[in-house]
Amino acid sequence: MSGPGHRFSRRTAWELSESGFSAAIAGARAAGRELIDLTVSNPTRCGFEYDAEAVLGPLGSSDLARQALVYDPDPRGMVSAREAVARYYADHGAAVDAGSIVLTTSTSEAYSYLFRLLCDAGDEVLVAQPSYPLFEFLADLDDVRLKPYPLFYDFGWWIDFAELERRIGPRTRAVLVVHPNNPTGHWTHMPERERLEALCERHGLALIVDEVFLDYPISSSGVASDPARSFAVGPHRALTFVLSGISKICALPQMKVAWIAACGPWSGEALARLEVIADTFLSMNAPAQIALPAWLAGRAHVQGQIQARVQANLEELRAAAIEVLHLEAGWSAVLRLRSRDAPAAQVLLEEAGVIVHPGEFYGLSEKRSAVVSLITPADAFRAGVKRICLTLS
Repeated sequence: MSGPGHRFSRRTAWELSESGFSAAIAGARAAGRELIDLTVSNPTRCGFEYDAEAVLGPLGSSDLARQALVYDPDPRGMVSAREAVARYYADHGAAVDAGSIVLTTSTSEAYSYLFRLLCDAGDEVLVAQPSYPLFEFLADLDDVRLKPYPLFYDFGWWIDFAELERRIGPRTRAVLVVHPNNPTGHWTHMPERERLEALCERHGLALIVDEVFLDYPISSSGVASDPARSFAVGPHRALTFVLSGISKICALPQMKVAWIAACGPWSGEALARLEVIADTFLSMNAPAQIALPAWLAGRAHVQGQIQARVQANLEELRAAAIEVLHLEAGWSAVLRLRSRDAPAAQVLLEEAGVIVHPGEFYGLSEKRSAVVSLITPADAFRAGVKRICLTLS
């Protein structure tokens, strides 16, 4: 076909070719190699037992089905669903009014709403590094610039507040915190929270807090007694948006329910503007909203299984004398493996047939860094750990 071709937006001008590491995995599979994947993080593929009746029953209820046939849109989401979210926060000691909650289909959509609320094109949001790389795509799509601020490791992970403050510029609009962080498992304890809020108040910045892994503290870390368990717990010195959803809380990523809880000064005006954004897209479907109270009420069934799996796999790593950087919560572990000239993930794939995430995927600079999923099925995890030890002994 002749002609100049079609023009696409600069915001989607990503490098779309397959990474060398992904190509190596595909090549190994095509060659028929037996690989052990220690990066599996989809809970529905990890062998957990779901109460099918409890999960699917609300969707098949004739009474609820009739309710779902009536289109009565509320930009913030159905009151019954938002009240269920408010009860979830009450279980965490936070008094969140249902009127302060906006439902979304995912935390990704929630981020997009907030970037549009807070930023004009070219404005900046500060985000911790290491962190999950999804944020870069979301920011690009909303014409927002991300500026990283570092977490540093010293017998635990810490926010580098001096560097964070140095990176605030005239176009900075918000600080983004993942609490607990993925993949480091860093828990933002009360002293760090107080410094974050004071910094945001001083510079007129919003605080965006992603709490999708909030319900998964590591039992040996001592974070369960931390009074700053959720950022939804007041008082709030700065405008704060707390994000979460049932992808992790209920291990139901396929049901597509998440939310924003707005707290603190200026939250009233923020909610009024968010309502217009949500009303423009109206993305939440009625059946999921109707079922949400039942799903949240039954979350303990799968959460207990996940917590047990995480703890058992973590003990497997420790028993094998593999160095695990200190983590306090979440589903992932950062490993510091024995040094080689090549990155650890590459060595393990080529020599052991074990798939781990390269540390650089999350912004970890050390070649010997790797990240594994702690919800990997136990038998596969045990076999993978054994291969790691044999290869990097």
